[in-house]
Amino acid sequence: MDREPAARPPDAGPGAALDDTDLAAARSALAQGRWQAARSLLARTGDDWDRRGHRVAVLALEPYAAAWAGAWLLAEPGSADAAVLRALARVRRALRGREDPAGARAACRDAAALAPADPTPWLGLLMLEGEGSADAVRIFEEIRARHRDHHHAHHLMVALLAERRAAAGPDPLHEVYEFAAWAAEQAPADSPLAILPIVAHAERYRALAARGFAPADPATAAHWRDHRAADVMKAAFDWWLEWEHDGHPRRLVDLNYLAHAKVCEGRPAEAAALFHRIGDHATPAPWSYPDRDPYAAFRAARAGALGGG
Repeated sequence: MDREPAARPPDAGPGAALDDTDLAAARSALAQGRWQAARSLLARTGDDWDRRGHRVAVLALEPYAAAWAGAWLLAEPGSADAAVLRALARVRRALRGREDPAGARAACRDAAALAPADPTPWLGLLMLEGEGSADAVRIFEEIRARHRDHHHAHHLMVALLAERRAAAGPDPLHEVYEFAAWAAEQAPADSPLAILPIVAHAERYRALAARGFAPADPATAAHWRDHRAADVMKAAFDWWLEWEHDGHPRRLVDLNYLAHAKVCEGRPAEAAALFHRIGDHATPAPWSYPDRDPYAAFRAARAGALGGG
């Protein structure tokens, strides 16, 4: 029997493409039923798996993406790109309660059969998991077998693990921290997975605050000022100073998590440096945590850090 997916951060709006202008253009065309731009974009993306996952996931946000991908499949039966876009679009529909998750899972498995080396259909399956269950771990391992350092999959796995035993309250030895530390340590030195311990801290805050174990304003939460938080924030900020990548498709997601952490830690100067790099590319997570308007929270935090508020 299908489980209800766990609460997820809200889908990003038109800015979900971040600074990928080609993706933004293809999404705009797809919204008008012109799937050829998405076809061209995914063909150019090739097996850059992090970029492919990001692009397919963003294209799938369009409300009629599943229908347009279906039209694409009619024109090009057997297209792996069309199949994976349709699969993730159906996943998005299932997460919004507009489709049976079983059908979305079947679409992901069909897409995986067309492109066995592609981790993206498995990313769709992981999106449908409601907790850090054995099934989620198995799906995650399928992704890692195809791309060991898959950025989005690691973020999803952290969000799922953060839900474990959240109703029991704070636990400084919770497995989400161990998982994030392990992933950061096993990745290459320049990998953006170095930021994952910060993501774990934010996702655990979300899970605890949703159950009343942390205040609704993260900047007042002791969660951000314990020894673990201080250590992981320093390590992540130091990594950013040394290794920041301009080319990673999801680097702005990491920068939003890191800026949020620095605001909550009470380090406005460090946060300001990050806000300068982020520009206007706010992401819903983690600014929405636990139940806030993410863009209002982002603007307030940026104004405070930059001296405008």
